This record gives sequence, C-alpha cells and structure tokens, in this order.
Amino acid sequence: MFLSRFVSLGKRSFTELSEQEILALAISSEEDDGRIYRTYAEGLRYTFPDTAGIFDEMAAEEDEHRRWLIDLHREKFGETIPLIRREHVSGFYARRPLWLVKPYGVDEIRKQAAEMEQQACRFYAQASRQATDASIRKLLGDLARAEAGHIGAAMGAVEEHAPENVQEAERAAEHKQFVLTWVQPGLAGLMDGSVSTLAPIFATAFATHDTWTTFLVGMAASVGAGISMGFTEVASDDGVISGRGSPIKRGVATGVMTTLGGLGHALPYLISDFRTATTIAIAIVFVELWAIAYIQNRYMETPWSRAIFQVVLGGALVFGAGVAIGGG
Repeated sequence: MFLSRFVSLGKRSFTELSEQEILALAISSEEDDGRIYRTYAEGLRYTFPDTAGIFDEMAAEEDEHRRWLIDLHREKFGETIPLIRREHVSGFYARRPLWLVKPYGVDEIRKQAAEMEQQACRFYAQASRQATDASIRKLLGDLARAEAGHIGAAMGAVEEHAPENVQEAERAAEHKQFVLTWVQPGLAGLMDGSVSTLAPIFATAFATHDTWTTFLVGMAASVGAGISMGFTEVASDDGVISGRGSPIKRGVATGVMTTLGGLGHALPYLISDFRTATTIAIAIVFVELWAIAYIQNRYMETPWSRAIFQVVLGGALVFGAGVAIGGG
C-alpha cells in the first residue's frame, strides 16, 4: 500500500509525510551522510590525516543518530523501515556528488561538510514541528540540537586535529600536488609546443611564402607533438612512487598545452598576406615565451632572470634555425 501510493504520486511534499516516513527519511539521510564522511576521510587520510580524523568523528556521530532513529522506529512502527531517500521528497535538500567536491580541495570539503550539518539541522527542526507523537517530536528536536552542536563540534575538531599550522601544511601539500599534476606537465607541454614547432613553421613560411601551406604544416606539427607528448607523459610515470598524480591528468595537461603552444603561432597563417601573418606570428611567439617565463617564476620558483634567459635563448635559437633553413 505504502509503495504503490508513493510510486503513483511520484515525489512527495515534505508536509505530506507521515511520522513513520519522516523517521525513514531521517534514517536514510543519516546513513548517506555517514558514508559521505567516511569517503571524505579515506580520500584525505594519506595526504591530510589530521582532517581525516575530523570526518571519522563526524561519521561516528551520524551512526549514533541513525541508531537512535532505528530504535524509535522499531518501538513505534516495527522492524520494516520504508525506503525513502532525499530524492523522493519534493524540494528536499540534495547532496553534491563527491566527484564534484573533491577536486576543489580540502577547504572546499570542510565547507561542504558544514553545509551538510546546517541542512540536517534545518530538516530536524522542521520535522519536530510537524510531528505530533511526543517521543518522536522529542527525538527529532534532540537531533536538531545535536546537529547544531555538531557544527560547533566539527569546528572544535578542526582546532584539535587541524590547527592553523596543520591547515597551512595541508594547503601547501595541496598546492604542491596541483603543481606536480597540472602545472609542471602543462609547462613542459607549452615549452615543447611553443619552441619545438618554431623551426618547422617558420622554415616552411620562409621557404614557400605560402600562408596556407605554412598553416597546414603548423597544424600538423602542433597536433602531432601534442599527441606524442601526451602519450609520452602517460607512459613515463604512473605517479604512484613519484607522487605526481594521475598519469591521465598529466597526459591531458601536457598534450593540450603542447598543441596550444604550437597553434599559437600557426593560426596567424590563416591570414593570406604573408608579411602580416608572419608579423603577428612573431608577436605571438614573444607572448608565448613570456607566459612560459611567468609560469616558471610563479609556480616553479625559477628566478626571473634565469627563466627569461632560458626561454629567450632557446626560442631564439630554434627560431633562427627555422628562418635560416627556410630562407636558405
């Protein structure tokens, strides 16, 4: 009877839920939140063990809340708990998928956890006002206060397990991982794409003075180099021992940036006038080389003087080789 009514009507309004259904919804919500916190803890345990301890404590408290709810349901309605989840109730709060939260970092995960507790507190407060049974209303009110206190406890746990110096260390480790997984491979790709394609593109340009042919050669060189560099990065290191992160992510960063680095000074040759196209291409080369020097200085802590010297010297040599070969 319950299931047929639920299915026939689709999503239910929260105000239409019976007390049994409210308890069932609360049980499934506590189960889900406990699993989310454990997933957070496991994902952070290796890199951020102090913050992982926070989520272990929060998962344990969700388990305790679930036991209280199950005990009361067993007392009031028996052993069979109806299957009701958040997505079955119209307008009920939803949880963001874990894969949309984790990439934003440990601070974003802490923020998401605090939001989860605030939502749970509002749910129990509303549910306690809706309930008429005294014992059910009391438990729901107690849980509302517990969730409100849980927010404070979570903040206290941050101070206990992850004081400011620990959080700073976590942010530094997270930044380092970002550099190793994305910036370093992307920089290698940008350097390869920007510098190595200079010779074939400008050699073709000065040998043929044909902008369309030059564009095709530049496109082929850029895409080919991107594919080659991407696969090379994937195959070179699985990231397990080096700690450089997912080889797929590194391969994508390297391949895309290699292609973009070459296309930057190939695309101007879509312009039919050779002199104009070449002038724009040379200007773009200078922008690319400056961007490489900036990234080296910003993320790799390479001194400006050395970064500029390395990039300009390497770029000038390859550019000169291309012009000499094409012009000869």
